[in-house]
Amino acid sequence: METQDQVKLCFPQLLNSSCRKPTLHWPEALLLNTLLSFISLITIVLNLLVIISVSHFRQLHKPTNILILSLAVSDFLVGFLLIPVEIFKYTACWLFGDTLCIVYYYVACVVLCASIGIIVLISVDRYVAICDPLHYHTRITLAKVKYWVFLCWVLSVVYSTFYLKDELIQPGRNNPCIGKCGFSISNITGNFDLIFNFILPVTVIIVLYMRVFFVAVFQARAMRSQVTAVKLKLSVNLKTKKSEMKAARTLGVLVVVFLMCYCPYYCYSVVEVNLTSTSYASFFFFLYYFNSCLNPVIYSLFYPWFRKALKLIVTLQILLPGSCEANIL
Repeated sequence: METQDQVKLCFPQLLNSSCRKPTLHWPEALLLNTLLSFISLITIVLNLLVIISVSHFRQLHKPTNILILSLAVSDFLVGFLLIPVEIFKYTACWLFGDTLCIVYYYVACVVLCASIGIIVLISVDRYVAICDPLHYHTRITLAKVKYWVFLCWVLSVVYSTFYLKDELIQPGRNNPCIGKCGFSISNITGNFDLIFNFILPVTVIIVLYMRVFFVAVFQARAMRSQVTAVKLKLSVNLKTKKSEMKAARTLGVLVVVFLMCYCPYYCYSVVEVNLTSTSYASFFFFLYYFNSCLNPVIYSLFYPWFRKALKLIVTLQILLPGSCEANIL
């Protein structure tokens, strides 16, 4: 019986301090690893295509696309670094020590905070574009957007340092055993994170997009009411109706998907502050990260220019001289 218990430990020589090995059976582990690895690969490929498209084609060097590019970079890091490490943590013992463990969580915190910040900036960009179109080109310039993106990443680093300051000073200070990668935070820090990293961003996004939606519908109806010719009116009605439905669908998908991926993690963190020490931790992290796979679909695949850029990339036409000047808008 003692031998069986030792086999289940990550470090059999440390009977009193070693964590137990993950108890997944090999068919379950194989299926789970295959599914999560596929999600990681899709996340990497989709976001890499967005990065190449916006970076290569000069016509896409616009404020909105710079925000999409920054979001794609953070989501690419999620697929390339965070998801594979989380897969390893879920299916195997952590063998790399407490220092690399907290480095992983620090990188994850920086990337995810930056991603949330960029989504807020995108909502602000769309708000100005729809609600104040006459001043959009003066208020939202390429230089200003680059500055705000840079500031967003800097603030993410500062925030992550504050959020994990205790673990950075003393890695593994609250790890219950050896062979597990996790961390714990105080109630004050957890509540601070809940407010500033979830409640405030979600509130801003929902309020701005609801405002954008109502203004877009109002403008569409105003344009329709000014049409006097019957044939022209019919054409505008059809076009306006299509525009309204497209706006409603896009904004609805955006908000719902964001909340579906982020709400479970933060709702459960209200009940369990030390989320990483629970058996549900990996599930919430994977759901949290899955938003990075959906972002390029929501923000990029809805744009016609992305489909044109994708065709040029897949057919390797971007390798031709002068391909960066291609007309894809």
